[in-house]
Amino acid sequence: MKASLSDLENPITSSALPYSYAPLPDGDQPAGNDRTIRPYIKTALFLLSVFLAVSFLGFLFAAGDGPVLNKNLNSKVVPFTAVLPEKVTPLSRGVEKGVSEKSFHPLLGADNSYPWSNNMLDWQRTAFHFQPKKNWMNDPNAPVFYNGWYHLFYQYHPEAPVWGKIVWGHAVSKDLINWRHLPIAMETDQWYDEEGVWTGSATILSDGQLVVLYTGSTNESLQVQNLAYPADPSDPLLINWVKYPGNPVLVPPPGIDNDDFRDPTTAWKTPDGKWRFTIGSKINKTGISLVYDTEDFKTFELLDQLLHAVPGTGMWECVDFYPISKLGENGLDTSVDGTGVKHVVKASMDADRNDYYAIGTYDAYKGKWTPDSPTLDVGIGLRYDYGIYYASKTFFDQNKQRRVLWSWIKETDTEASDIKKGWASLMGVPRTIVFDKKTQNNIIQWPVEEINQLRTNLTAFKDVVVEAGSLVPLNLPSASQLDIVAEFEVDKKTMELLNGADTSYDCAKNGGAVQRGALGPFGFSVLANEGLAEHTPVYFYVVKGVGGNLKTFFCVDQSRSSNANDVDKSIYGSIVPVLKGEKLSMRILVDHSIVESFAQEGRTCITSRVYPTKAINNNAQLFLFNNATATKVTVSVNIWQMNSAVV
Repeated sequence: MKASLSDLENPITSSALPYSYAPLPDGDQPAGNDRTIRPYIKTALFLLSVFLAVSFLGFLFAAGDGPVLNKNLNSKVVPFTAVLPEKVTPLSRGVEKGVSEKSFHPLLGADNSYPWSNNMLDWQRTAFHFQPKKNWMNDPNAPVFYNGWYHLFYQYHPEAPVWGKIVWGHAVSKDLINWRHLPIAMETDQWYDEEGVWTGSATILSDGQLVVLYTGSTNESLQVQNLAYPADPSDPLLINWVKYPGNPVLVPPPGIDNDDFRDPTTAWKTPDGKWRFTIGSKINKTGISLVYDTEDFKTFELLDQLLHAVPGTGMWECVDFYPISKLGENGLDTSVDGTGVKHVVKASMDADRNDYYAIGTYDAYKGKWTPDSPTLDVGIGLRYDYGIYYASKTFFDQNKQRRVLWSWIKETDTEASDIKKGWASLMGVPRTIVFDKKTQNNIIQWPVEEINQLRTNLTAFKDVVVEAGSLVPLNLPSASQLDIVAEFEVDKKTMELLNGADTSYDCAKNGGAVQRGALGPFGFSVLANEGLAEHTPVYFYVVKGVGGNLKTFFCVDQSRSSNANDVDKSIYGSIVPVLKGEKLSMRILVDHSIVESFAQEGRTCITSRVYPTKAINNNAQLFLFNNATATKVTVSVNIWQMNSAVV
């Protein structure tokens, strides 16, 4: 379900917001706009909001990696030289076994153990994102809708909250939101998967039978492909599984290294009635996707033609391949092809731990896929998500005729913290995927409609004018579990009068929310405490070029998200396509230590993990801000509190 005007309804009451158009520290901005507030409280509210606004701007500029302001607000900014902390490398996990790195490696000080309290760590556990009760989880595996239930299998280490000998965890749901945990589906109980039951995919055959192909790490750490199927196909919960006695069914072909052969996809039908799937690999530094045909999932033919290859991208993990409709709104079964159909190839890049995709044309007779735009090829162009998002996998939900995307969201704190809290990692909220019919060159991702059933206690504001340099505290009873849907309009007169400039912008390289421009940044600061010592801005930044063209960037700044020094504080973001006549729109799902942000109905997405020490529980707050220097913005926003799911 996309954001629409119906999501931005009028507030139930017309009470005024407690905010101020406070001048910026350099004093060159308009001082205010007189709102209708009773005289005896107007002064108090003005002073309070001025204090908050100055505090906000002060924290933006005074944190360790940015400039600090001189006490004389009329003086020039004094540069600040940051001292980078010493880099300490934690224990590596996964690489020696032939998979991507599974531990987080931040830049940390020599003493990187922040004194996390149990209260802080307890708050980090999410309320409506899928995760096991305890211990480690990574890749989603074989998601499928079968006999009335959504099934999610996942990489799971049942003995500790760190990566280790991986088995398949298993859970089922009726709505993709509330989950029932089931016994482990597949253990490391055979020589061909003794070192790990790794990532795989499910295929529903023409007669309704379900089969799974998965990668096993053998007793000698050789990567092989194995076949499994339900012990009782009539059991809708699929509790018990049988591994094919003839496993492994595939071993690395000549020219492929023993640890570069993993993660088979869901299979699709070929024109001659066979089943076809692909497996990620590499040759030297070229990422490749091998193609196999089969009739029975026991014997296979390796095609001479690769599905696709991109030089310089390295090992391709968790490859995905699926059709999307250029015309309709529904998702497509993986075997669908023909007029009005494009195909997506996605790969998880071992080199940088990001998920890249491209849209192109598939030749079913040759088994070859070609990108529509070589400059937007897999690994060098578009990403599913510009934050923390890896090892994703889609499935066709025949129940609701949609394609659904799952992804592993890793921790970006220390292993010591994970051990103390007893769990690590979660899944992003499942998203639907459709072709963007307006831009014609990207997909749109949006949280599944079922997430809306958790919404409660709506707070709505309509057409709020926020002048340049303003901060708006949005007084909510709680701000740790939110669904925020907002539209922004930049002042058209200002944009027309503003001279263009030969400048570029990069969310991270330009200092995140520290960088002020005529047309940005503006947005929300989530998981903020009262004094704004901790806050995470989610915002737009608009740049006007010399020719008058506008470029819009969507960013998340984690640099001030926590007082702790042992967590990731990256600044994420990318450009977002905005077509003529469109308002700027964003949706933010806040669920404790995860923030998922969607711009322009899901054209650009950013997932963040944040670990505040102060902005937790009742101290977590939400602010609306406009830190531009020249433009006002008009904002309409709906904010729902979110109930907890059964997870």
